[in-house]
Amino acid sequence: MVDICPLLSTNTIGTRGPAGGSFVPVDADSQPMPTVYVTAPESTADELAATLVDERLAACVNAVDCRSTYRWEGEVTTDDETILLLKTTEAAADRLTERIEELHPYDVPCIERFDETDLLARFGAWIDESVD
Repeated sequence: MVDICPLLSTNTIGTRGPAGGSFVPVDADSQPMPTVYVTAPESTADELAATLVDERLAACVNAVDCRSTYRWEGEVTTDDETILLLKTTEAAADRLTERIEELHPYDVPCIERFDETDLLARFGAWIDESVD
């Protein structure tokens, strides 16, 4: 398991964050902070994560080992994979998704987007500063 986010993991909504901050809803005037969920082969996940952070499309990436079972070409298949949770900005989300599609080894990569509306304010500011 790899966490490329430096000491910025979040706790339960409504509790105090890791550096003593509190969770606040994203202002109505501000954009949500997207988290992009991707599964990738274990052999390519670290390189994919590092490339996307290096290219400033993601502020950080959490990597979690998993086992996926799915239907592919008529067969039920089980593989060890890595879940990548990529923190980005609204402005960069489409470019991030396009770049993942370019780099990803799968014909049909799993790419899902979750819009975060409750997050540690300092964490949101850090993401905003870390992504071009």
